[in-house]
Amino acid sequence: MSTHPLTMPIPEYFEEILESVRSDVSGEVAQYIPQLKDADPNPLALAMCTVDGHIYGAGDDEHEFTMQSISKPFAYALALQEQGPEKVFATVGLEPSGEAFNELSLDGNTNRPMNPMINAGAIAVNQLINGSESSVEDRVEKIRSYFSALAGRELNIDRQLSETEIEGADRNLSIAHMLRNYGIIEDDAHDAVLSYTLQCSVKVTARDLAVMTATLAAGGTQPLTGEKLVDARVARLVLSAMASAGMYDEAGQWLATVGIPAKSGVSGGLVGVLPGQLGLATFSPRLNSQGNPVRGVEIFKALSEDMGLHLMSAELLTQHAVRAIEERGDTTIIQLQGAMNFSAAENFLFTVTDHDFTGEKVVLDISRVPMFRPMGRRLVKEGLRRIRDNGFQIAIYDPEDILPDFDFSDGTESPQVDDPEEFVVLG
Repeated sequence: MSTHPLTMPIPEYFEEILESVRSDVSGEVAQYIPQLKDADPNPLALAMCTVDGHIYGAGDDEHEFTMQSISKPFAYALALQEQGPEKVFATVGLEPSGEAFNELSLDGNTNRPMNPMINAGAIAVNQLINGSESSVEDRVEKIRSYFSALAGRELNIDRQLSETEIEGADRNLSIAHMLRNYGIIEDDAHDAVLSYTLQCSVKVTARDLAVMTATLAAGGTQPLTGEKLVDARVARLVLSAMASAGMYDEAGQWLATVGIPAKSGVSGGLVGVLPGQLGLATFSPRLNSQGNPVRGVEIFKALSEDMGLHLMSAELLTQHAVRAIEERGDTTIIQLQGAMNFSAAENFLFTVTDHDFTGEKVVLDISRVPMFRPMGRRLVKEGLRRIRDNGFQIAIYDPEDILPDFDFSDGTESPQVDDPEEFVVLG
């Protein structure tokens, strides 16, 4: 019998997703920031972090780029955590604007920015951090340090990019003057825009962003360090803002088709959060007309469908996909339960990867599984195939025919049994 450890098939699936969109060269890189205009348009990355701290990546997932507007939800979290929701709500609203991210507009009744995901709201949120009397450098260091804690490593600021971005920041300066005119911010307009631009110039990788968003998914607990960085209520408010306004004037269509809170950035990053389960991030610099990454959007659509990520799904999910693992003579019986989406299948994979199998046979009992998402089906099949390739005889107990034609990726099939005990006796 083989003693090779079982491996996780998730990175292999991610590579396939990247390859499926790699040939799409539509869209263009952001044109109004010199470094972004001259950036290589071809890098492509995908990363995921679960609330348990399991990280998966593919492609250029360690390529650094500036956060740009992806910084907005994390700065919003810091402002809420520091100042409290009441003060933040008095400064910035929570209504979707239906307008472009850099629109010069305020709520007609309150003069507040409509939400923290458009530039007007983000500049106002930035000015709340570290208090109104803070210097630009102290405020920016507070933000950089907080973002670093969210990522689990020290992050740096691209000062050269921020300097050139400030030179062409007339529109943001106009927004800041408008905010100052209505008493929304107190700082000098130039200093406010400088502080916001430095916030956007923090450099991250797709893996960093996956961990940062997983912190929001976990209700504010950093999945790698275990540090509590955000209150659960704050995380909920941030995700609500992302869901309603994170994709700008494409937000409604995004929520209907992809169905997860998300935020994009003009450098090519895109992040998403499935509450209680995981954080996702992609990187692809070419943007569509709404300012969202073309290939990143397609990746998220594929992941949402394959993995069952849509928030409005009515599937019967469970936190513990493996109901039990029983040893009966020379046979191990693995009982699954609940709908098999990505998170459930990953729970199965980690459980069987850590399990010390004895005997010679393994039966997978899926009698308590009502349905399989495509990604759940794939991961469960691959996990079982790898158990087989480790030298075990395998079989499936599937009385409701949930997984008909159970064939593996190598073209072979697994035998089915009418009763798990039958396989024990067959020995």
